[in-house]
Amino acid sequence: MLLVVTYSAAARTGLRNLCRRHESVVARRFGRAALLDETEYAAFLALRLRESHGGDVQIERTEPFNEFVAVDDAVREAAAAYADRSAKSTPYAAFAAGTDHPDPDAMRGREL
Repeated sequence: MLLVVTYSAAARTGLRNLCRRHESVVARRFGRAALLDETEYAAFLALRLRESHGGDVQIERTEPFNEFVAVDDAVREAAAAYADRSAKSTPYAAFAAGTDHPDPDAMRGREL
């Protein structure tokens, strides 16, 4: 997928017009950003937008997040347990304290 992010009103207008005129290449719109299919035509449209608006348009190539490859089992299990907790107002740090769940400070320091 191609992620197109705009940083000015004119670039947002251009992105909105692009998305309306070329719906077939738009996977998802988020207001000032859009995900486009990974095709040459979508790349052409994104590059054309950037040529028109310069640094007000950012284009990034994305890849799907595969949690089973990128994340340890302990993190996935902690996320599931935390989502299923009985007291919804309990912060994760308090929830994880005294358990085998990963410490939030330790997770902040580890890259995927």
